[in-house]
Order: sequence, then C-alpha cells, then structure tokens
Amino acid sequence: MNKFRKSIFHFLSLLGEFLIFLSSLLLHIQKLRKRFPEIIKQMKRIGNDSFLIIAVTSAFTGLVTSVQASYQTSGYIPKNLIGVLVGKSTMIELAPVLTALVLAGKIGASIAAEIGTMKVSEQLDALESMAIDPLDYIYLPRILAGFVMLPILTIFSNAIGIFFAYGLSVLKYNVNAFTFFTNMKAFFLPSDLWGGLVKAAFFGLVITTVGCFTGSKAKGGAEGVGQVATQTVVYSSILILIMDFVVASILFGGF
Repeated sequence: MNKFRKSIFHFLSLLGEFLIFLSSLLLHIQKLRKRFPEIIKQMKRIGNDSFLIIAVTSAFTGLVTSVQASYQTSGYIPKNLIGVLVGKSTMIELAPVLTALVLAGKIGASIAAEIGTMKVSEQLDALESMAIDPLDYIYLPRILAGFVMLPILTIFSNAIGIFFAYGLSVLKYNVNAFTFFTNMKAFFLPSDLWGGLVKAAFFGLVITTVGCFTGSKAKGGAEGVGQVATQTVVYSSILILIMDFVVASILFGGF
C-alpha cells in the first residue's frame, strides 16, 4: 500500500510539474519571433534528417498494408478495392501514428539527451546567468518545429506508403493499375487526409514537449541523461496512443 501511495504521489507530482512547465511555455510564446533562425535549424533537424528512416518505415508499412488488405478481404471484397483500404488506413491511422512512434525514438530521445546533457553540465544555468531564458531559447523552437514538421513528414509517409502498396498490389495481386487509384479517389474524403494531419500535429507537440520536459529534469551525470532519454520514448509512445484515441474519437467518432 505504501508503494502504491508513493507511486500515486510521484505521478501527481510529475503531472503538476509538467503542467507548470506547459504554462511557462505559453507565457513565452510571444518571444518566438526572435528565435526564427533556431526554429529553422530545428525544423531541418526533425524534418530533413528524418526523411530516410521515415521513407523506409513507410515503404514497408505500405507493403504490409497491401498484403493484409488482400488477405483479409479475400472472398469478401473485390481486389480492385484494395486501393480504398490502403488509402484510408494509411492516411487516417498508419502514416501519422507510425511516423510519430518512429520519431519518438529518434527525435524525442535526441532532444531529451541533448537538454539533459546541458542540464547536468550546468549549461542551462549558464544561460540563465546571462539572462537567456531556456524556455524560449531552447525549448520552444524545438516544440514549434515538431508541431510543423510532423504533418509534413506524415504527408511524405502517405505518399511513400501508398506508392509501395500500389506497386505490390499491381505486381503480386493483379490489381488493375488504373482502378487502384480511381477507386481510391472515388471513396476519398478530405477528412481522411486532414484528420491524419491534425493527429500528426498533436503528436509532434507531444514528442517535443515531453523530450524538453524530461531533459530538463535530468540529474546524476551520464546515467541520468540515459534515463531521461528512455523515459521520453516510453512516455511519448504512451501519450501518442492515448492522443490517437482522443483525437480520432473527436474527429471520427462523433464525440
């Protein structure tokens, strides 16, 4: 019982610290216009430097989606409708969620380790001693970059995933190349695309905000930096799945 109480107390304490962190960030948003060069740098880091890993992930996701769509609909739905299943599942769910989970490990852990190293080496304290607030100089540019770049990476993921699913469907399952996209277009709804992009924007906020927050709590040298990097991946992944349900329920579930 004591362990349970301690866990509850630790969780509530951590939640309180996180809410205070978020409120502090909101108070510094107006200072972002002075950090434009840093924002561009972080957008390149999150976006350009992640294209390869997103391309590989999306390509195999598209291939698996094509295989599963063909197998699960065999005998029930005509194969020329595989494009519809691939398009909707990729745009609404697979592309934004898998892109976010991959970047939680790549970008989230990287941000946490970078800020954690700055914390344990007292670089953040040095910035404050020079009247430079880490909130708008370090944290906010990374958070804004994540918010902007995750939807862009998701669009890229959509294109790669659908293209590879199209190639496998045509070559292996003898789906007509024309009807694959014609049927996808016929059943396409704008909400399929922008719903996934809204999810991606929230996921970008989650990954970068959690990375900044956990990194700022690092202590104990290199071991502490490793711990906050691991915590970022775990917390971000859980929050991504929770946020996926919440946003999907609001956009598509009629809540």
